[in-house]
Amino acid sequence: MSLIIQKEIFENFDKPIIGIIKVKGLNNHGISNEINDLLRDIEIQTRENFSKFESCGQHSNILAWRQAYKKFGSDPHKYRCSIESLVRRILKGDSIPNINKLVDIYNYISVKYVVPVGGEDSDLIIGELKLSIADGDEQFIRLNGTENDPPLSGEVIYKDEKGVICRRWNWSEADRTKLTEDTNNAIIVIEGLSPMDKTIIENATNELADLIKRFCGGETETEILVN
Repeated sequence: MSLIIQKEIFENFDKPIIGIIKVKGLNNHGISNEINDLLRDIEIQTRENFSKFESCGQHSNILAWRQAYKKFGSDPHKYRCSIESLVRRILKGDSIPNINKLVDIYNYISVKYVVPVGGEDSDLIIGELKLSIADGDEQFIRLNGTENDPPLSGEVIYKDEKGVICRRWNWSEADRTKLTEDTNNAIIVIEGLSPMDKTIIENATNELADLIKRFCGGETETEILVN
């Protein structure tokens, strides 16, 4: 499975860079004290790193996503990109929640590099995975939800043949393709926008792939998508 990016994404937004990790045969069961230690350490580091900002939105990585959200018609103060939500949680004094090994690992990388990271169970994706502009009639049931909440026309979404997999680019994932302990095969995306250098996404992608192999096993394949 590959990610297909609609050409308008590259045309309308400032130099998107997408890191892809495809994982086969992983073991996502159980808990890891080592992963928990990584999360607690990165929380401390994040509080130190963001102490120089009056608000987390001043960080260039987060500011770039706020500007992208405005461009596709979503209020970034009401709908926050995934990395801003994580950072704000940490700065409030809360811990990153434990979900499962794979999600915990990618949340660690997300916070370490201050980039949005998301993942899906690739066995539950129908047809091709696409990053595209929404028509507005696609089906979407958010994580742990039950009601259809379709995207707005013009919104950036991840989708497959059945419906939306993530709304507002990286705001809210769908319940249908979520990663669970029973996930055997997965696809992970790491996202950047200008002024982020391609090297940062490459480093984040490679480190995440190494951590997945270390804690979950399986085989990984990486790719960097740019215009």
